[in-house]
Amino acid sequence: MKFAMILILGSIAMGSAARADQPGPDWMPMEQVKAKVMESGYSQVTKLEADDGQWEGEGVKNGQRMEFHADPKTGAIVSEKPDK
Repeated sequence: MKFAMILILGSIAMGSAARADQPGPDWMPMEQVKAKVMESGYSQVTKLEADDGQWEGEGVKNGQRMEFHADPKTGAIVSEKPDK
């Protein structure tokens, strides 16, 4: 019984996590966000995904690997830092 309950709770948690990181219906499309990021000085975008209500990505800016967050509706970069 305990094992069955653990399996059920685990699958509910996994299902919720999988759905949590999807672009919203009013979000700017990924390709447009990528173009905006490139316009702001990035020479490459190597990763871009929906995460915690915003676009999260990695790329290269001024020869340095960077991590960034972009506004989901405008594609504007709201934060960036060097990649570890």
